[in-house]
Amino acid sequence: MTNSFGEFADAKMFLVIGSNMTEAHPVAATFLKNAVQKGAKLIVMDPRKHRLVDFADLHVPLKVGSDIALLNGIMHVLIEEDLYDKKFVASCCMGFEEFKKSIMAIPVSQASVISGISEEMIRDIARRLAAVKPVMLCYTLGITEHTCGKNNVMSTANLQMLLGNMGMECGGVNPLRGQNNVQGACDMGALPNVFPGYQVVTDEAARKKFEAAWNVGNLPAKPGLMIPQMMDGLVSGKVRAFYIFGENLANTEPDIRKVEHELASAEFLVCQDIFLNETSRFAHVVLPAAAWSENNGTFANSERRVSRVRAASPPPGVAKPNWWIFREIARRFGHVWPSASGMELWDNEISVLAPNLNGIKYSRIEKDGLQWPCTSEDHPGTCFLHKDGQFSCGLGRFMPVDWTPPAEVPDSRYPFVLSTGRRLYHYHTRTQTDRCEGLNDLLGEETADISISDANDLNISDREIIRVSSRRGEVRVRARVTAEVPKGMVWMAFHFRDGNANWLTNPAFDPNTLTAEYKACAVKIERIDQ
Repeated sequence: MTNSFGEFADAKMFLVIGSNMTEAHPVAATFLKNAVQKGAKLIVMDPRKHRLVDFADLHVPLKVGSDIALLNGIMHVLIEEDLYDKKFVASCCMGFEEFKKSIMAIPVSQASVISGISEEMIRDIARRLAAVKPVMLCYTLGITEHTCGKNNVMSTANLQMLLGNMGMECGGVNPLRGQNNVQGACDMGALPNVFPGYQVVTDEAARKKFEAAWNVGNLPAKPGLMIPQMMDGLVSGKVRAFYIFGENLANTEPDIRKVEHELASAEFLVCQDIFLNETSRFAHVVLPAAAWSENNGTFANSERRVSRVRAASPPPGVAKPNWWIFREIARRFGHVWPSASGMELWDNEISVLAPNLNGIKYSRIEKDGLQWPCTSEDHPGTCFLHKDGQFSCGLGRFMPVDWTPPAEVPDSRYPFVLSTGRRLYHYHTRTQTDRCEGLNDLLGEETADISISDANDLNISDREIIRVSSRRGEVRVRARVTAEVPKGMVWMAFHFRDGNANWLTNPAFDPNTLTAEYKACAVKIERIDQ
């Protein structure tokens, strides 16, 4: 997030796009709903009429995968009607003329056809956004989990720069992270192209620094593999060993049958986790890890806040903290790593090697934590980024992007579009929440959410068992007939092994990020002869 959760209370307007906040991020959604009840305006752009729409001034039910077309149409109106922030664009941005040329070449009528949103509504959205300053934009996986996910994100940034909503409180571009420490994992370098603190591996000075700190030589000068490349490598033989740490890939990756074949092809597979799961069935070795509440350490949340985590109970049996397991493996490889606690790791290594974390020490995060960048021990942390329009590269850069359709679209054989997401009562693949009887009482099985119109056309009753099929497989689930879902769409989650949407999803990926297109694939629905 460029901004902070604390700013929600004072925000004047929110634009939420591709985010089922009430179920996927209920705490953040509570902050937003409280702000709306105090008078903040809310526009929700989402194919589904999920529960956040109840609080919205305007619901924009765009077609799945049409985000770029809609955003380009809105920006066309902002430029055409001279509603954009000319001062911000002129003084804080670059590339506007080329961007303007690209945007104006696409008529609003075309954006309307692609998105399914009327020209009148597109113009209304643009005028509403221009009438309030600043606007706080929030998005989640409904934007990123597409073959055009990177371009979707670029479009949201283009819009906020055009409106002049960057570099100030209650504005910005705010992706809500999907798990409790996704941000922290990225901060620590759990990405194939950066070291901790987002120092790129292609930078020779960064490599030399980490070679010296880690007492190794010749760190790779090119980015490593991403998960789809690793999985493909297990089959081709390019990847012989696979170490899976805190992931249940056999349930979370698209096209489960393909994933299981890849995992079964591994010459040597290690799983490090707190419970056995569907992925650990393929492991040659399982290393029992301590849970978050059984260890001392840190988390970094969506707003870049580094906070303390304190052990509430000791790990059971032979389970050990993750850092301890990695340290012991390194010792058996002949490396002696001196840090012997979360505090020592942070104070002596992480904060020393990552400039944007230099000022964050354990002694400073006893209470509410600190938000990076925090570059020195007297730095207060950074509540919002790009203050006064000062971007990390100097000027904000407009990046024209064109709409592209999903990799797989409905046809006569598979006439529905399947989109996936999360439900309130369970967490991901239920590795943890499956063990809670109360949550299983609230939601004990998967459903396929379909529109009232489609249910009537197919003579499907609510709670009836139906078959949902794609080119990759089929599942049998109960139908949930609801007004939340538009005609022609099916919505499912991946919390349950039976009825998991990922038996159906398409292993097509964004060419840059290699994020899977979980939000769009073609399926058919059939009644099952009882």
